[in-house]
Amino acid sequence: MAEGPGRGKRPIANGPIVEAKPVAFVCSCEGTMPLDEKLLTRACPSHDVRLADQLCRRELERLKAALGPEADILVGCTQEAPLFEEVAGENAPEANLTFVNLRENAGWSAEAEAAGPKMAALIAAARIAPSEAPLVPLKSEGVALVYGRDETAIALAERLKDVLDVTVLLTRPVDVPAPRRSDFPVLKGTIAQATGWLGAFSLTVNDFAHPAPSSRARLAFGAPRDGALSRCDIVLDVSGGVPLFPAGELRAGYLRADPGDPAAVARLAFEASQLVGEFDKPRYVTFDAALCAHSRSKKTGCTRCLDLCPTGAITPDGDHVAISAEICAGCGACAAVCPTGAATYALPASDTLMARLRALLHTYAEAGGERAVVLFHDEDHGAELIDALARHGEGLPAHVLPVAVNEATQLGLDAFAAALAYGAAAIRVLMRARPKHDTGGLMRNLAYMDAVAAPLGFGEGSVATIETDDPDQLAAALAGVPVAGVPERQTAKFLPLGQGRELTVMALKELRNVAPLAVDVLPLPERAPFGTAHVDAEGCTLCHACVAACPTGALGDNPDKPMLTFAEDRCVQCGLCAATCPEKVITLEPRIDFAAWAAPPVTKKEEEPFHCIACGKPFGTRSTIERIVSRLEGRHWMFSGEHARRIAVIKMCEDCRVEAVVNESFDPHDAPARPAPRTSEDYLREREKKQL
Repeated sequence: MAEGPGRGKRPIANGPIVEAKPVAFVCSCEGTMPLDEKLLTRACPSHDVRLADQLCRRELERLKAALGPEADILVGCTQEAPLFEEVAGENAPEANLTFVNLRENAGWSAEAEAAGPKMAALIAAARIAPSEAPLVPLKSEGVALVYGRDETAIALAERLKDVLDVTVLLTRPVDVPAPRRSDFPVLKGTIAQATGWLGAFSLTVNDFAHPAPSSRARLAFGAPRDGALSRCDIVLDVSGGVPLFPAGELRAGYLRADPGDPAAVARLAFEASQLVGEFDKPRYVTFDAALCAHSRSKKTGCTRCLDLCPTGAITPDGDHVAISAEICAGCGACAAVCPTGAATYALPASDTLMARLRALLHTYAEAGGERAVVLFHDEDHGAELIDALARHGEGLPAHVLPVAVNEATQLGLDAFAAALAYGAAAIRVLMRARPKHDTGGLMRNLAYMDAVAAPLGFGEGSVATIETDDPDQLAAALAGVPVAGVPERQTAKFLPLGQGRELTVMALKELRNVAPLAVDVLPLPERAPFGTAHVDAEGCTLCHACVAACPTGALGDNPDKPMLTFAEDRCVQCGLCAATCPEKVITLEPRIDFAAWAAPPVTKKEEEPFHCIACGKPFGTRSTIERIVSRLEGRHWMFSGEHARRIAVIKMCEDCRVEAVVNESFDPHDAPARPAPRTSEDYLREREKKQL
């Protein structure tokens, strides 16, 4: 019996079953943007490219005809995506629809005639399936605390009392009128400590007191006490004081407004009324505690993520850190600077982002595009700015390839190195004039990338930011990107595999392979995640404390011989080795040494082992045993005088040493009598004798 066609396949008469190409509908939007059918067909060989003029209205039947349970369709329009999804839901719910914005990103531009390679590149990148982050459930039953100082808090509670279970907490209230009805509790207190998130807030309140039922004109309160605890689902802060949380505007369930701004308080009330029920938020960061280099043996090493987290979602937790997915606001700074790959971003995952960059830049070059500038941007700010530039300005230049990410601050060395390696002439990161998140981690990574790119011949300023809220300023900044003098060069073809540090190292190696200049050693700024460890061999005793502390295995030993080895490609510059070393002979130097990365581990120090004088077993190092013998022999009562022969036990291995000590029945408490302690009376008595 012949096999019927499967998903995405169609039979050919008297021939084998072959894969059907995904359909790509590219619409000119009523002729407002030029389309090069030959170029798009040639540059997108994996797609059945079909041009349209008004796909969302007059030609909608063409989309319906292409739909089916096994259909795989890409539509070059995001404005009408809801309509297309509705049509697909009615006609073929199992069809796979993907959307890409060709109009604002390419077609609506003063350089639209030359935007064919960009359109092909955007189509190719859109075919890379986005990675989905797991979700974190949050549940709120509507228990709300209104924190204020006067009637504003009480009026806000009055507005919400029918939709939320409201309690009012007044901090240092003065002359607050007593309410006519007690529809909700009105208490006094000042929040001393606040933790938690939507559905799970915990507050410590000092100066806490209940109002007196007999309050007449003004609220009077009973005797206060400190340390009261309150738990609630939502916190509405109209106190006008310092926010209860770092980056409070990013804390789910914590709403804050200026009590002197009635419009802001009204918006606060509406937002709070919507926070009842079950909610899901993305788990932005994936964390592997086994890779974390924060601490070992109570010595602190890497603190990069702790230093940058704006919301306090990251806290020390023994040898590693803990990341609260409920508090995390998704800035991605921790993943961007994590040197080991313990923290990785999930929207999208690093390998997915790099795969998109590969498809984007390779397709652009193969379609005839030159000197591409990759413009990273977020959806909330960047996409709106690009849209405004397309609708009211000259649009993006034909060589500027926009790449959307969840947050600009999530970008790390892996994305920058990959973009340059795949052929980008320059990289720009579009950011707000007043960033929503701390940009310290992003700026650090840009500095690292510049320190790598410039010596390798990619030019000064090949990676930089554009910080603006004005589309005209964006256009001016893009026009000023120096790409005219960028030389032609090879481009990398590697497939991004793995996550975290492994992926970053791969991208940097590939970047070095296609670099205009062959440079092996690149100095890096302070706190870079790559470098070497210098060991003063003369002072090193080969105690191997550093080996035990190293979280990545960069420092190693040899079970057969006293030896300290170092693998530079594994070093993350966490500093645990230097902090642990009892002799303080280890110093760190941030750098990239491509030759050292490709070489086997180097030997930092090596010594001959000392052989047990009883059984010949090697143990310890000769220099260490000889140093111990020289310090004890004839100087300590246990190894001098009649016990001088006991120095031999120092020269024995652990097994022979125990046997020797047991056989000679040595009494460790048989120490010479200590001289009697001298008191003040002894000194006075001696002085009197001298005077006589």
